[in-house]
This record gives sequence, structure tokens and C-alpha cells, in this order.
Amino acid sequence: MTEAGMQRTAARVFASLLAADDASMTSAQLGRQLRISPAAVSGAIGHLTQVGMVGRERDPGSRRDRYRLHDGIWHATFAHRDQALTRWGHTLRDGARSLGEGTPAGARLSETAEFFAFMQAELVGVLDRWDESRRTPG
Repeated sequence: MTEAGMQRTAARVFASLLAADDASMTSAQLGRQLRISPAAVSGAIGHLTQVGMVGRERDPGSRRDRYRLHDGIWHATFAHRDQALTRWGHTLRDGARSLGEGTPAGARLSETAEFFAFMQAELVGVLDRWDESRRTPG
């Protein structure tokens, strides 16, 4: 995960939640298991919450927060990437027009926008096929 760009502590916290039977842990549990400070747990959880990978809930009858992976985490993560590809594509096309599509830089931006559009179309199809595979038994 760190090689893909995730912060090291956030990757460790995410992996701990992924490996937990109920996909959830308290801050104290994460700190003990990973041997990291409460501040490190808080920072990692803040990042994972911001990118939509982890949610916060209360333990029943307690004031303690419990952090849980969202159901369908991978689908949601890649669907979020679909939105990012849309934003990047618009920005790249605007940049290509600003630079002039006939210039080398404009052509490079146009090609990159085309690549993102292709990836986005493929990603939507992959996510649809995943949803269908989950609905189809066996």
C-alpha cells in the first residue's frame, strides 16, 4: 500500500482493520497492536476517513470510538477513482485547449485526457461486472 502512495501508518492501520474479524478496532487496540502513539493512530484514521476508507462509530454504551472499514470498500474506492478520472480529464482537456492542441504539450495533454477517458470507461464496466458477479450465485 505504501508503494501505491498511501502513508505508511495509514497503510498499517488499514491492514490491521482489514485483518480484524469484524473489520473494526478502537484507537487503543490499534495503538497496542501496531505499537504506535494515539497521535499516530489519530493521524492515520484522519487520512483514511478523509479518503472514505474508514468510518467512525461508537461502541454501544461507551464513549469510545470504534473505527470500521466500510462495506464494499474496494468498490467504493475504485468508484471514487472514477470521479477523480472525470475531474482530471476535464482539467487536461482545458489545459490542452489553453496550450493549443496542435502544440507538443497540448497534444500530450490531449492524449493523457484520452487515456483517462478510456480508463474511466473500462473501470465503469469492471465495477458493473463486479456488481453482477456479486448478485449471481455460484
